[in-house]
Amino acid sequence: MSPASERHSDRLRRGARDSRGVGEQPGDVEDRAGHPFVGPAGKLLDRCLVEAGIDRSRTYVTNVVKHFKWVPRGPRRIHSKPVSVEIEACFPWLEAEIAAVKPRVIVALGATAAQALFGRAFRVSKDRGRAVPSRWASYALATVHPSALLRAPDEETRHREIERFVGDLRRAAATLSRCP
Repeated sequence: MSPASERHSDRLRRGARDSRGVGEQPGDVEDRAGHPFVGPAGKLLDRCLVEAGIDRSRTYVTNVVKHFKWVPRGPRRIHSKPVSVEIEACFPWLEAEIAAVKPRVIVALGATAAQALFGRAFRVSKDRGRAVPSRWASYALATVHPSALLRAPDEETRHREIERFVGDLRRAAATLSRCP
Protein backbone atom coordinates (compact mmCIF):
# COMPACT_ATOMS: atom_id res chain seq x y z
CA MET A 1 0.00 0.00 0.00
CA SER A 2 1.37 3.44 -0.90
CA PRO A 3 1.93 6.06 1.83
CA ALA A 4 -0.95 8.14 0.39
CA SER A 5 -3.25 5.09 0.43
CA GLU A 6 -2.25 4.31 4.02
CA ARG A 7 -3.07 7.89 5.11
CA HIS A 8 -6.40 7.69 3.27
CA SER A 9 -7.30 4.34 4.89
CA ASP A 10 -6.35 5.67 8.32
CA ARG A 11 -8.71 8.65 7.88
CA LEU A 12 -11.57 6.30 6.95
CA ARG A 13 -10.93 4.00 9.95
CA ARG A 14 -11.50 6.87 12.37
CA GLY A 15 -15.24 6.33 12.06
CA ALA A 16 -18.31 8.36 11.22
CA ARG A 17 -18.10 12.11 11.11
CA ASP A 18 -20.85 14.66 11.61
CA SER A 19 -20.23 16.44 8.36
CA ARG A 20 -18.36 16.01 5.16
CA GLY A 21 -16.86 18.65 2.89
CA VAL A 22 -16.32 17.59 -0.71
CA GLY A 23 -14.12 19.64 -3.02
CA GLU A 24 -13.07 19.34 -6.63
CA GLN A 25 -9.54 17.91 -6.64
CA PRO A 26 -6.30 18.30 -4.69
CA GLY A 27 -4.34 21.47 -5.27
CA ASP A 28 -0.59 21.67 -5.60
CA VAL A 29 0.05 21.81 -1.83
CA GLU A 30 -2.45 18.99 -1.17
CA ASP A 31 -0.93 16.85 -3.91
CA ARG A 32 2.54 17.21 -2.44
CA ALA A 33 1.32 16.66 1.16
CA GLY A 34 -1.01 13.76 0.37
CA HIS A 35 -3.90 15.30 2.35
CA PRO A 36 -6.92 17.32 1.18
CA PHE A 37 -7.48 20.94 2.14
CA VAL A 38 -4.09 21.67 3.70
CA GLY A 39 -3.11 24.51 1.37
CA PRO A 40 -4.31 28.13 1.37
CA ALA A 41 -7.94 27.17 0.55
CA GLY A 42 -7.88 24.56 3.32
CA LYS A 43 -6.61 27.07 5.86
CA LEU A 44 -9.42 29.44 4.88
CA LEU A 45 -11.93 26.57 5.12
CA ASP A 46 -10.67 25.72 8.62
CA ARG A 47 -11.05 29.34 9.73
CA CYS A 48 -14.57 29.57 8.29
CA LEU A 49 -15.64 26.26 9.86
CA VAL A 50 -14.62 27.61 13.26
CA GLU A 51 -16.50 30.85 12.62
CA ALA A 52 -19.59 28.85 11.59
CA GLY A 53 -19.42 26.72 14.74
CA ILE A 54 -18.46 23.45 13.04
CA ASP A 55 -15.96 21.22 14.80
CA ARG A 56 -13.21 20.62 12.23
CA SER A 57 -12.14 17.43 13.99
CA ARG A 58 -15.64 16.03 13.32
CA THR A 59 -15.56 17.05 9.65
CA TYR A 60 -14.24 14.71 6.98
CA VAL A 61 -12.94 16.51 3.90
CA THR A 62 -12.15 14.96 0.55
CA ASN A 63 -12.25 15.67 -3.17
CA VAL A 64 -14.33 14.27 -6.02
CA VAL A 65 -11.24 13.77 -8.17
CA LYS A 66 -8.36 12.13 -6.36
CA HIS A 67 -5.45 13.37 -8.49
CA PHE A 68 -4.12 16.87 -9.14
CA LYS A 69 -4.67 17.80 -12.77
CA TRP A 70 -2.31 20.59 -13.71
CA VAL A 71 -0.50 22.40 -16.46
CA PRO A 72 3.06 23.71 -16.13
CA ARG A 73 3.48 27.47 -16.05
CA GLY A 74 7.14 28.22 -15.55
CA PRO A 75 8.20 26.51 -12.33
CA ARG A 76 4.59 26.34 -11.03
CA ARG A 77 1.93 23.66 -11.40
CA ILE A 78 -1.36 25.39 -12.21
CA HIS A 79 -4.75 23.78 -11.53
CA SER A 80 -6.68 22.52 -14.54
CA LYS A 81 -10.39 21.69 -14.20
CA PRO A 82 -11.14 17.95 -14.34
CA VAL A 83 -13.32 16.64 -17.16
CA SER A 84 -16.31 14.31 -16.79
CA VAL A 85 -14.36 11.12 -17.56
CA GLU A 86 -11.97 11.91 -14.67
CA ILE A 87 -14.87 12.63 -12.32
CA GLU A 88 -16.63 9.40 -13.34
CA ALA A 89 -13.41 7.39 -12.91
CA CYS A 90 -12.96 8.64 -9.33
CA PHE A 91 -16.62 8.54 -8.30
CA PRO A 92 -16.57 4.96 -6.91
CA TRP A 93 -13.89 6.04 -4.41
CA LEU A 94 -16.00 9.02 -3.35
CA GLU A 95 -19.05 6.79 -2.87
CA ALA A 96 -16.96 4.34 -0.81
CA GLU A 97 -15.71 7.20 1.39
CA ILE A 98 -19.25 8.45 1.95
CA ALA A 99 -20.44 4.93 2.82
CA ALA A 100 -17.57 4.49 5.29
CA VAL A 101 -17.91 7.91 6.93
CA LYS A 102 -21.75 8.03 7.05
CA PRO A 103 -21.99 11.83 7.35
CA ARG A 104 -25.16 13.50 8.59
CA VAL A 105 -24.47 16.54 6.41
CA ILE A 106 -22.64 16.88 3.10
CA VAL A 107 -21.37 20.25 1.89
CA ALA A 108 -20.27 20.34 -1.75
CA LEU A 109 -17.51 22.91 -2.15
CA GLY A 110 -17.64 24.37 -5.65
CA ALA A 111 -19.34 23.58 -8.93
CA THR A 112 -17.41 20.42 -9.78
CA ALA A 113 -18.28 18.76 -6.46
CA ALA A 114 -21.87 19.99 -6.57
CA GLN A 115 -22.47 18.74 -10.09
CA ALA A 116 -20.82 15.39 -9.32
CA LEU A 117 -23.07 14.91 -6.27
CA PHE A 118 -26.31 16.61 -7.37
CA GLY A 119 -26.30 16.33 -11.16
CA ARG A 120 -24.83 18.28 -14.07
CA ALA A 121 -27.73 20.75 -14.13
CA PHE A 122 -26.92 21.98 -10.59
CA ARG A 123 -25.68 25.58 -10.47
CA VAL A 124 -23.91 26.84 -7.35
CA SER A 125 -24.58 30.41 -8.48
CA LYS A 126 -28.33 29.72 -8.38
CA ASP A 127 -28.75 27.14 -5.57
CA ARG A 128 -25.94 27.99 -3.19
CA GLY A 129 -26.75 27.40 0.48
CA ARG A 130 -30.08 25.64 -0.18
CA ALA A 131 -30.94 22.14 1.01
CA VAL A 132 -30.49 19.58 -1.76
CA PRO A 133 -31.88 16.03 -1.78
CA SER A 134 -29.09 13.52 -1.23
CA ARG A 135 -28.99 9.75 -1.12
CA TRP A 136 -25.87 9.90 1.06
CA ALA A 137 -26.83 12.15 3.98
CA SER A 138 -29.84 13.55 5.81
CA TYR A 139 -28.95 17.02 4.57
CA ALA A 140 -26.80 18.36 1.75
CA LEU A 141 -26.00 21.76 0.34
CA ALA A 142 -23.52 23.36 -2.00
CA THR A 143 -21.49 26.50 -1.70
CA VAL A 144 -18.46 28.00 -3.40
CA HIS A 145 -15.03 26.44 -3.12
CA PRO A 146 -12.78 28.33 -0.68
CA SER A 147 -10.20 28.82 -3.44
CA ALA A 148 -12.75 31.02 -5.26
CA LEU A 149 -12.77 33.30 -2.23
CA LEU A 150 -8.99 33.62 -2.40
CA ARG A 151 -9.28 34.74 -6.02
CA ALA A 152 -11.74 37.57 -5.28
CA PRO A 153 -10.76 40.69 -7.23
CA ASP A 154 -10.43 42.95 -4.17
CA GLU A 155 -10.50 42.89 -0.38
CA GLU A 156 -14.07 44.20 -0.10
CA THR A 157 -15.41 41.48 -2.39
CA ARG A 158 -13.35 38.83 -0.61
CA HIS A 159 -14.70 39.90 2.78
CA ARG A 160 -18.31 39.91 1.52
CA GLU A 161 -17.97 36.49 -0.13
CA ILE A 162 -16.30 34.97 2.93
CA GLU A 163 -19.26 36.17 5.00
CA ARG A 164 -21.66 34.50 2.55
CA PHE A 165 -19.56 31.31 2.69
CA VAL A 166 -19.65 31.30 6.51
CA GLY A 167 -23.43 31.81 6.28
CA ASP A 168 -23.70 28.70 4.10
CA LEU A 169 -21.62 26.75 6.61
CA ARG A 170 -23.80 28.06 9.47
CA ARG A 171 -26.85 26.58 7.72
CA ALA A 172 -25.05 23.23 7.70
CA ALA A 173 -24.13 23.69 11.39
CA ALA A 174 -27.75 24.47 12.32
CA THR A 175 -28.84 21.30 10.57
CA LEU A 176 -26.18 19.30 12.40
CA SER A 177 -27.59 20.48 15.70
CA ARG A 178 -31.05 19.17 14.68
CA CYS A 179 -29.96 15.87 13.05
CA PRO A 180 -29.82 12.76 15.24
